[in-house]
Amino acid sequence: MLETQSFRPYPQPRFAISDRVRAAAAQHAPRQNHLLAALAQPDFDRLLPYLYPVSLPAGWAVHGAGGRERHLYFLTSGIVSRIFILENGASTGFAITGSEGAIGVASFLGGETVPSQAVVLSAGYAYRLSADVLAAEFDSIGPLAQILLRYTQSLITQMMLTAACYRHHSLEQQLCRWILACLDRLPGNALGMTQERIADMLGVRREGVAEAAGHLRSAGLIRYGRGHIEMLDRRGLEDRACECYSAVKRECDRLLAEPRPGERPCGGWPHPAISALRNA
Repeated sequence: MLETQSFRPYPQPRFAISDRVRAAAAQHAPRQNHLLAALAQPDFDRLLPYLYPVSLPAGWAVHGAGGRERHLYFLTSGIVSRIFILENGASTGFAITGSEGAIGVASFLGGETVPSQAVVLSAGYAYRLSADVLAAEFDSIGPLAQILLRYTQSLITQMMLTAACYRHHSLEQQLCRWILACLDRLPGNALGMTQERIADMLGVRREGVAEAAGHLRSAGLIRYGRGHIEMLDRRGLEDRACECYSAVKRECDRLLAEPRPGERPCGGWPHPAISALRNA
């Protein structure tokens, strides 16, 4: 039985006041999100009036387990983790998202609710789009729909490999994978995270995280203090990480590659998945 404490996000959203939201909008442009950046300019301009900037404070639950996902959040900075909490209070993170993606895929996949919750691990910002606007995009088979379907495929890949990683790889390998994945989504080489929080994300005991982090510190790969991890040797971390890290990164890069000049975003049009939806 896992003995981690339940991960408790803040019960209420703590959005910045309006002037801070406007300041955030000036600092965090929508195109900093890779999905929005993949849209052709006319498609982006059409969507822009419906994008609302919000702050994502650390610990805030973007959506709770079983709650309806009424918005899609395009992250421009920070990290959000999808977390499942068991009846005994143990929790496990099974996917993380940064500026490469979005939170709230149930809002366009038709399920509306999911049994997991999405919690902000590292504070950041996002642009929120209502589910009603998304529904219209999918009804018209717009370019955003194709991009979001490709992102969902990359998210499924991340979740599948994370599940395999938990089952077959050592905690030290998992920790290397997780540190690298987080730092890929943050500026710089430092990550603010406590041992308790990391244990919650990996679904293990805090003592196990402390031991694995100690090994990495002794090897000169990280500098580790209370609530702070600094990467010193990226190549060394990659060598110690399992193959899951590189496999997820390759698939994400393949699916979300920026279009070449003159191409539709994300390859051919329409995407086979959209054709299947249209003909269902």
